[in-house]
Amino acid sequence: MTAGTRRRKCPTRTVGAPQPNEEQGAAVLAIEVRDLHKRYGDTVALDDVSLSVNEGEIFGVLGRNGAGKTTTVETIAGLRLPDRGTARVLGLDPRRDRARLRPVLGVQLQDTALHTALTVRELVRLYRSFYPEGADPDELIDSLGLGPRRNVRFEQLSGGQQQRLSIALALVGNPRVALLDELTTGLDPEARRAIWSLVEGLRDTGVTVLLVSHLMEEVERLCDRVALIDHGRVVATDSPAGLIERAGLDQRVRFRASDDAFGTAVLDGVPEVISVEARGDQVTVTGTGNLLQAVSAALVHGGVVVTETRLERATLDDAFLALTGRSLTDETTDETTDETDTEDDR
Repeated sequence: MTAGTRRRKCPTRTVGAPQPNEEQGAAVLAIEVRDLHKRYGDTVALDDVSLSVNEGEIFGVLGRNGAGKTTTVETIAGLRLPDRGTARVLGLDPRRDRARLRPVLGVQLQDTALHTALTVRELVRLYRSFYPEGADPDELIDSLGLGPRRNVRFEQLSGGQQQRLSIALALVGNPRVALLDELTTGLDPEARRAIWSLVEGLRDTGVTVLLVSHLMEEVERLCDRVALIDHGRVVATDSPAGLIERAGLDQRVRFRASDDAFGTAVLDGVPEVISVEARGDQVTVTGTGNLLQAVSAALVHGGVVVTETRLERATLDDAFLALTGRSLTDETTDETTDETDTEDDR
């Protein structure tokens, strides 16, 4: 988070909450997934997915729609049974140890079936009653911008308000680990930024967050580390900056050439340059290192006059494209994975 950014206060986690990993006498990873495999008919949803999430970090799972992200988080939550592989949360099996894990695990899914006739306040209070300790329902409702709608029935909420309510229900138990699937889908920019501040506050209180998203900006802002997932496989895991550096696409220089017939040969042999794309007088140079200085020197040496020069850093979308050959922002959906539960999953 950038310096000077204000963080929304979040409910503090109760010290007396169950500590499953401490009962085992040794610290463990907050989430550990090993070789998860899941198939639906002829379609492989998860292809030996492995993840390790440290306690207290925000860990992102980033991929296109249908890449297997939701299947992954639902398996970690104990809602799906993998064909093979293991998942552990705070050292506990999410299916076998469900009763022990429930007080310390919060889950927000894309689709949540709630009693449509209950109000926001009634639902949050109901979920609060499931936990021995937890947040103040009214404070949590206010922190998520639902205060004016606290007495409105679920069926009368907008899609964005229902999304915020599902987040409240995931956090009302003051969990040690929160699984958040497509956190801000359907929210307007202002509400999205407010939720981001809330999640950053969770990290301040030591909560581990697994954030599943297809929104590059969300992951870049919030996540300490990110796993890129494509066609049910983990392609790479690193910090956002590390993934960009690994892809070798850490910056771009864009400029307008004085001649529509700009010759890219003037940049041949510049070590920092990876690729050059010219469309009329609009030129984009992708590269590494001190790219702007290297490109400027080559253009001066070649006698090329340019205007509107600007430097842009690469994004996670660029890294995803470089590592998978596909863009995150492509509107098409992969043929996978995140399907309705089968009888074996229930």
